[in-house]
Amino acid sequence: MHTRPSTVPLRPSTSTSAVTSNSSRDGVYKEFYQNSTAPRIKSDVVLVEALRKQYPSLHVTVVPSYQCNFLVYAATGHASATPIDAENASTENLKHRQYMAPAKRMDGGSGFLYDSVQFGKWMYKWESKEYILYYIAGSDGPYNSPMNYLLGSTPMVNDELMLAACRWQNSIRKSVLVFDGGYWQYSSELWQSIQKANWEDVILDAEMKKNIIGEVTKFFNSKDRYKKLRVPWKRGVIFHGPPGNGKTISIKAMMHSLYDRDDPIPTLYVRSLASYGGPEHAISLIFSKARQMASCLLVFEDLDSIVSDAVRSYFLNEVDGLQNNDGIMMVGSTNHLERLDPGISKRPSRFDRKYLFPDPNMEERVKYCEFWRKKLDSNEDVEFPKALCEAIAGITKGFSFAYIQEAFVAALLVIANGDAGEEIKGEGPFGKEHEYKRCVCKKSDFEMMVRSKVEDEKHLEKYLLWREIKKVIKTLREELEMEKGVEGFACGFDCEKIGT
Repeated sequence: MHTRPSTVPLRPSTSTSAVTSNSSRDGVYKEFYQNSTAPRIKSDVVLVEALRKQYPSLHVTVVPSYQCNFLVYAATGHASATPIDAENASTENLKHRQYMAPAKRMDGGSGFLYDSVQFGKWMYKWESKEYILYYIAGSDGPYNSPMNYLLGSTPMVNDELMLAACRWQNSIRKSVLVFDGGYWQYSSELWQSIQKANWEDVILDAEMKKNIIGEVTKFFNSKDRYKKLRVPWKRGVIFHGPPGNGKTISIKAMMHSLYDRDDPIPTLYVRSLASYGGPEHAISLIFSKARQMASCLLVFEDLDSIVSDAVRSYFLNEVDGLQNNDGIMMVGSTNHLERLDPGISKRPSRFDRKYLFPDPNMEERVKYCEFWRKKLDSNEDVEFPKALCEAIAGITKGFSFAYIQEAFVAALLVIANGDAGEEIKGEGPFGKEHEYKRCVCKKSDFEMMVRSKVEDEKHLEKYLLWREIKKVIKTLREELEMEKGVEGFACGFDCEKIGT
């Protein structure tokens, strides 16, 4: 049970003396107040002088941790870092105890506790050399970054360790550099995602896929050719078109193929320009890093939202300016090419090529259905004959790959949950409510095709997947028509729609 001294009032006193008296203030608050209102002191000056006084025989090197994180370098096995005075950590080290939630709650993790070091020192060993390392957070260094104070026998010994740790930190590892929130960070999650993306699994027009792969491969293999022709070794392409038609998976396949080269090409992935220094500062950081990492692939996700009118001129200055952008290939994706400034989308030497990713045609829809058939090959609960691939493709004209995927997922969930209903007569895409005579495509042989399809469909009604996916497609088509402001039904035989 906690008790309160009787001399301390339960509520603040209203008397002037109580408000102004220092004795009535909390002692901790007084220290905080005095520290917060003290004259500004340069932390590095004070700390370096204190270190020189304590270790007169050692050389001090001050390194911002965002440039070189010695503790992470040691944690990966390249060096060792042993806390000094660990038994007296309460006085020698200052840590913030924090909680890290699980990356994915569904994996069953409960999270964990960890220490965020604010002040600490370690005995650091690297390649038979010994150092003392201080790590101090909250300094007034660049970007308020925590600072490393490295003490070694000579400046050269310190530089050797710093070069090794910095080179490792900037090397191509099993992660992708992602710019988001104003700084670069390594994403192992994106790395894992691109390992599953291969050009063999990307369904595109064969000629366009060949051109995209050739565009990338030839660029990174042609440094000497560009130099011989005395033209800048840089390139830019734009992927555009309706959402859900393969732009992202194509970029991931491109990234994967570049990492798999004998001379791996890193990717720098830009998600936003949000930054404490403003979007102009973010653009400067992005291109500075790209020049440092070149040759590299620089990806701008949703280019139209990243390069707004407010930052367009600054962006173009970085692309066209005096700085050397050799070895940088830019790839921008957008669902709205018309929103891009013509100076970006149409002027050569910025984004030289544009690739349209349209809604898939009949052949591509069949291939996508075959992709799903292969995925479900080992599933004993779903009967998926090859004949269904063409049938489903035939009733999804105007659908993106994402819409077709949703049709499969929704139908399979209904089947998995045991909610599939009985066959409903006359609701097929070629049933009574979609009579062939209502087609406005004016094709002379359409009547014959529809009658043939009606007969084919009768043989497909025994398959549960076919019956369920028809219902889902009907709902999705209604949503799609509302979204596009179109009435009617796409017949799937290269006509535009069936009238109402």
